[in-house]
Amino acid sequence: MTSSPIFRRIATLQENLPWGSFLDAGTGLHSLQWVASLQTESWTAVTGTGSMATQVRRALRARMRVQDRIVEGNWSDPALLAGETYETVLADYLLGALDGFAPYGQYELFRRLRPLVGGRLYVVGLEPYVPYFPQDPAGRIICELGRVRDACLLLADERPYREYPMEWTLKQMQQVGLRIVDAKQFPIRYGRRYIDSQIRMCEMRLARFHDQTVAAAMRAHLASLEERACRLHDELGGLRHGFDYLIAAEPG
Repeated sequence: MTSSPIFRRIATLQENLPWGSFLDAGTGLHSLQWVASLQTESWTAVTGTGSMATQVRRALRARMRVQDRIVEGNWSDPALLAGETYETVLADYLLGALDGFAPYGQYELFRRLRPLVGGRLYVVGLEPYVPYFPQDPAGRIICELGRVRDACLLLADERPYREYPMEWTLKQMQQVGLRIVDAKQFPIRYGRRYIDSQIRMCEMRLARFHDQTVAAAMRAHLASLEERACRLHDELGGLRHGFDYLIAAEPG
């Protein structure tokens, strides 16, 4: 399968090390499809929602071996995978997503994952951008999209993601005894599909607003924002702003 630049970087860093037993600590369809393509001894995929467990189980059913499993659980639960160890652990955007399941639990995430890491831990994250006010047109529109998305989630009684900077993540990992092997940034160019996904996500929440007058005003604002974002995207050939990051670490 064709993998993302981040997954290709992980494969390069892994070099001749065996994948062994593999833990996808915050699974989704994208990451688990990649994990299932690797030469692992077994894999365990953890998700915080029953709907995601059902989705990935349905999509991966034909590729699951007897020793592979999908586990629904929350990393705030000390019993989750207690006593287990994995040669390879992947935390693919888990840090940002955690706020929806264990609010403010990010401060304990790496202490929680550390005993599970027998060989190599790979952490993928998104550098925060929503609270900032860039001066370039692409940065401004991406941040506006992010703020509107988060506002819609909150007004629909949901929790938005809470991303953490690469520098913060590195310090947290080192504090729990992880030795950093590699850290790399991946600049982002947002496309039309991203714009569409953010607008559609917002529109799906409008029916759950408690005040439908606000929902109607937001619907009009979303239409205007989508038009402006798409026009700028076409003018610039994509919206370049911010970066994802990958950190590789081993027990110190």
